[in-house]
Amino acid sequence: RRSSRSTASYVQEVCQGQVEHSGLSLSLSGSHNAITYCLDTDDRSPIDLMQPDMLQKLDKFMKPLIRPFVYKWAKTQECCIKHQLDCGVRYCDLRIAHRPNDSSTHLYFYHGVYTTLTVEVTHKWLDAHPKEVVVLSFSHFLGLSQELHAVLLATIRTVFASKLCPKKAEVTLRKLWASGYQVIASYEHSTERRHTELWPDIPYWWANKCKAEALIDEFERMKQQNRRPGGFFVTGINLTEDLKYICTHPTESLKDLVMSTYPTLLGWVKEQTPGEEDGSLNIIAGDFVSESRFVPTSNSCSLKHSLNVPKG
Repeated sequence: RRSSRSTASYVQEVCQGQVEHSGLSLSLSGSHNAITYCLDTDDRSPIDLMQPDMLQKLDKFMKPLIRPFVYKWAKTQECCIKHQLDCGVRYCDLRIAHRPNDSSTHLYFYHGVYTTLTVEVTHKWLDAHPKEVVVLSFSHFLGLSQELHAVLLATIRTVFASKLCPKKAEVTLRKLWASGYQVIASYEHSTERRHTELWPDIPYWWANKCKAEALIDEFERMKQQNRRPGGFFVTGINLTEDLKYICTHPTESLKDLVMSTYPTLLGWVKEQTPGEEDGSLNIIAGDFVSESRFVPTSNSCSLKHSLNVPKG
């Protein structure tokens, strides 16, 4: 079993044999909806506006009955971002919202319900791990005006400053380390084109399945029929439950579903090869990443790859 130090120093220790190879050819572990471990449990907090109208109406009039179900199926992670990074996660899926009817410029993460927006913890962690590199994907913006995008961009630039890797930069580990770059920040909005420190939105392969076997079949089909996206890209092995599944499994939660299917899903992950060629993977994202063998299995793909890379 790898020590906590080696997972916290994954890029430095596991990937050290690939310092001349692009980060696009590494296997990185990702956290889907990374900040849902601290969803707002205040009943006054609204359901996010991306949820079905029926759910929003039921929550409004039957909150004591409906809200516990929302929390059970909206929470995709149980551990804080620092612990996820310590475990070896190097990609964070960050979904940003502005609450409706809020006159302030406060921004939040969200998934079903809102949670507090904070990126300072990640900055402090990177200060303590100067050779680690993280990919932060800011996406699925909800309720953000141009003014609020400007607020968020100013926050990203202020907090990470010289750690931000410009989108034109070469992303070999040697170059990143030499320049002190530790953050690749992608931004799913046209604003990104005006800022050299922001990368374009990172493609996310999502199967939209609630069964492991169906998800694997969909990804194999996608690998055969589609060219590997250029640049960084994510394969999300997160399962997607529908209303029918939730109603027929009233005593279960998303975690129950995920943990019961991880043996099958991680068996598939173990067979994958990282790289920039068609059929290869790059970032693998999942739910409850610190509660299973997800990170060690995903990271082992890079270790396997490094053993096969000719030493130049």
